[in-house]
Amino acid sequence: MDLATPALGALLWLGGLPSSGVAVLGLLTAFAGYTAVYALNDLVDYRTDKKKIQEGGFQESGDYLDAALVRHPLAQGLLSLKEGLFWAGGWSLVALVGAYLLNPVCAAIFLAGCLLETVYCLLLSVSHLRTLVSGVVKTLGGVAAVYAVDPQPSPLFLLLLFLWLFFWEIGGQNIPADWHDIEEDRLFQAQTLPVRYGPGGAGSISLDCLCLSVALSPLVLGLSPARLPLSLVALGLGCGIYLLLLPGWRLYRTRARAQAATLFNQASYYPLAMLLVILAGFMS
Repeated sequence: MDLATPALGALLWLGGLPSSGVAVLGLLTAFAGYTAVYALNDLVDYRTDKKKIQEGGFQESGDYLDAALVRHPLAQGLLSLKEGLFWAGGWSLVALVGAYLLNPVCAAIFLAGCLLETVYCLLLSVSHLRTLVSGVVKTLGGVAAVYAVDPQPSPLFLLLLFLWLFFWEIGGQNIPADWHDIEEDRLFQAQTLPVRYGPGGAGSISLDCLCLSVALSPLVLGLSPARLPLSLVALGLGCGIYLLLLPGWRLYRTRARAQAATLFNQASYYPLAMLLVILAGFMS
């Protein structure tokens, strides 16, 4: 599902399918980049996550997509610190080389993403505004993918793409994820939006961000050289309503932890759903 975001950005701006060489290298690089950044998150948060696990945290995760396999394998002792460093370093090297071959700008974006992810983790007990850093990090994959297929993309398109993904990440990913871990975060005095503003405030911010993301989608699709018909633009809007706004509204109304997991799960499918809409446009 993560790979859908850079693929979406690249296809939207290119207006068609890239060459097979660029596609294969791009997918490998994107996989390596996301894997490296997630591993970096676990490395930087290793001690904090380990303390949370020792205190009984991360137990109620049966309905949570982020825990479909294993959450925080390093902190759970499934990997040694040395193995974690080797894993993160290896994928980082693959991502850096692949990004540079695609476009040196992509390599710079990857390094910036690693730096910002480190900052995001270190701000856990400092400021709830770390959420903004998370929004930027999750957006960089889509932005880098645009540069991978065109060294001089439209600044306006990049801005709209950035904002579209930024508000999706904050409203549909970051806030629901922190909401799911709110009890552990309160215990360890972590600075997150749900802890800082409570369920009511966090639910309102999440819903506002999701409304902005959905409202931006027709602008992004309309500016894309893909020139999608109005029917597919409407379909994309419908995907946003179903996957983002409806679960976001339910979370805002109920303030239930289970609804936070539902929102996170459904929002995770949003880039993939939009990618399928774009591909449908190419085949029409």
